[in-house]
Amino acid sequence: MTRTGKLVILCSVLALAGCGQAGAAPEAPPESPVASAAAGGEDFELVALEAAGFAEEGEARDGGEEKVRPRAVRRLLRQNTLHGEVVVQGRDGVRTIVVQRGDVTAADDAGFTVKSADGFTLTWAYGDPLRVVQNHEKAERDVVRPGVRVAVGGARDGAKVAARLIVVR
Repeated sequence: MTRTGKLVILCSVLALAGCGQAGAAPEAPPESPVASAAAGGEDFELVALEAAGFAEEGEARDGGEEKVRPRAVRRLLRQNTLHGEVVVQGRDGVRTIVVQRGDVTAADDAGFTVKSADGFTLTWAYGDPLRVVQNHEKAERDVVRPGVRVAVGGARDGAKVAARLIVVR
């Protein structure tokens, strides 16, 4: 499939998924399958999507209706993803989901900077809430330091990018 075809599928899925969202989904408990996948570093984008209002497959809302299952999005955001942004229109407004993989070049108490393999650099602020995972275990944010390889997912609000999930490799 061509890059254009993949982009069309991604936009279609996100447009359909964003139309049915009532609000941000509650953060998954540490023992959920999504958190386990994120701890493995394989699907950290899924957790970023979940934090921005998408749901885990098969999970039902309080009203009994099933939440959106962004399978196509997960397929497009696998191991080869270096960085990207997806804008979703939901009932509560527009949300921008940001993901990036790379090496930390600078870190302090306010945030950190990640440089991807293609040279793209982005400065992230620590979001609230923030989940940091290292070796399949919950970790403190002080493990994010220069030279460490990370996978980051979060949300953009204007010029500020807030990290919600950091997986340290």
